[in-house]
Amino acid sequence: MDTNSNDVNNELPSEATINSTSETLLDNGTSSDAVNEVIESTSINDALVLTDGVQGATVQALDGTSADTMSRFVDQVVSLIDVGGPVVWILTVLSVFSLTIILLKVWQFVRVRPENIKDVKASLIHWENNDPKAALAALDKRHPVSNIVRYAMEGVSNEQNSQRLQEELGRQANEFINQLRGLLRPLDVVASLSPLLGLMGTVLGMIAAFQQMEAAGSQVDPSVLSGGIWQALLTTAAGLAVALPVSTAHSWLDRKVERVGYEINDAVTKVFTRAPGKHANELSSVGGSSRAA
Repeated sequence: MDTNSNDVNNELPSEATINSTSETLLDNGTSSDAVNEVIESTSINDALVLTDGVQGATVQALDGTSADTMSRFVDQVVSLIDVGGPVVWILTVLSVFSLTIILLKVWQFVRVRPENIKDVKASLIHWENNDPKAALAALDKRHPVSNIVRYAMEGVSNEQNSQRLQEELGRQANEFINQLRGLLRPLDVVASLSPLLGLMGTVLGMIAAFQQMEAAGSQVDPSVLSGGIWQALLTTAAGLAVALPVSTAHSWLDRKVERVGYEINDAVTKVFTRAPGKHANELSSVGGSSRAA
């Protein structure tokens, strides 16, 4: 940064140069006011050049500092992984695998939006007001939950067999819930397995440390034991670092799936228990046993 500042200062005209220029202008018959304007304009331009140069040097220095900091961080991470041995490498692979699954599931929920059932609630209001056509028209054909509710309304309107209708609705709902639960089991396995892998790495590290002490005999160096212990404990820390966020993400996603299942069951049950027309009493007697998820 000092080099850049010196370069900027070298590009600026000196005071002697400015005075010489002003004397030349006066000798040529230029008025003093005009000379003063030229000097002021030159000073402003020089100040702008100096400011731009300093800003450019500052940006370059910050970019260089950020790059150095990132490089040192990456080197430290790689060094810790090497020190931790194969267990830490396995945990690193599991963390990348888990992150990929979490991103896929988040993308799935953002794309499908299973918890967005505003159209279903609006449709049920029309359904309760004895307006089946408006209720069907209010449903979004692209939404899986809406399609399940649509099938229930059409079945009730067409007077299908209630038992068969409920079984088919349960099948559709379970199929959709299983799609949402897909890949959640591997997350649960990683969350449970990571601390155990870390503990195993710690035990193996402690064994290696005590073997080194035994080999040293009476000339035991305390630094050997302390170094082996912290290297062993590194695997436990790595296991917990992987398990905690994965377990949190799994619980969050699983809770979202449970909420979707409840919403499906609640909406389909309302279709049966609040059916319009002369079939309402008949359907309500069997609708309470409907379980769509």
